[in-house]
Amino acid sequence: MSFADNPSALESQPTTWRRTDDPQYADDPEFQQYTTQLSDQLFALTANISKLSNQIGLLGTKRETDRVRERVQDLLSETGDSFKDVGEGLRKVAAWHDLGPSQKYTQGKLNQEFKASLTEFQGLQRQALEKQRASATAAKAALDQDGDSLTATTDAGQQQLQQQEAPRLANQDEVEYQETLIQTRETEIQQIENSVSELNELFRDVAHMVHDQGGQLDVISENVVQTRDDTREADSQLRTASRHQRSARGKACCLLVVLVVVLTVIILAAVLGLFALSPAESCKPSSTKAVPFSSTIPTLFPGFRKTFSGF
Repeated sequence: MSFADNPSALESQPTTWRRTDDPQYADDPEFQQYTTQLSDQLFALTANISKLSNQIGLLGTKRETDRVRERVQDLLSETGDSFKDVGEGLRKVAAWHDLGPSQKYTQGKLNQEFKASLTEFQGLQRQALEKQRASATAAKAALDQDGDSLTATTDAGQQQLQQQEAPRLANQDEVEYQETLIQTRETEIQQIENSVSELNELFRDVAHMVHDQGGQLDVISENVVQTRDDTREADSQLRTASRHQRSARGKACCLLVVLVVVLTVIILAAVLGLFALSPAESCKPSSTKAVPFSSTIPTLFPGFRKTFSGF
């Protein structure tokens, strides 16, 4: 049954066609699924980086609280671990065999996006590290000031010491708080420094992959541009050939029309001439007299009379 017999079958066909509809051009399903997961993780990393940037902006201001510092540390730790996971995934993608042009493009795009996000995250790490160090330095300065105050109080008289017992206890609590704060800051600083060191190594690996992949992408890009130029040139040549062909067909048609007109005129003139002569010849009386054959001989053969004149 043809489409002409069933028009609805033709109408039900898809109006567009995609390369993925042909199994020959379909990507590896496992590769596509894996790279899609990596892309989703990179999107989540971008969201975490945005949150982290906002929280780090609060450090060192009046809005800094213990909760803010806790969120900063949590985001730094969580985002750093996520970068490590995605980095391992990119190494797996780099080791994938038999990649087609579109798959290599996807691989290079993921590497570049990962490198850009990691660069931004490392900048935030440095900001957090600087602010944590500044906070620790301020806490140590406050602790030294409180220590000097306690020493001066101890050297005073017993009576004065008793009178200032309550302020001294308050200062002691502040000293303990500052010591705890300093220890916390130093721990946070150490964690950030370790994360920075690990991510620096990861950044070098990814930068190397991006560099290698960049050469492949340049080749693919050059091939795409060359194919586009060749296609445009072929299309231009086809258009030129089509114009020449149409011009040749037009000239041939004009020549054929001229020949047909000329032949028609000639045939028509001949036919009209025959019709014009036939009635005149049929109505004209015949005035031709019979001529003896002997009289025509000298005319046809001039030397005949001379030959036989002697007889």
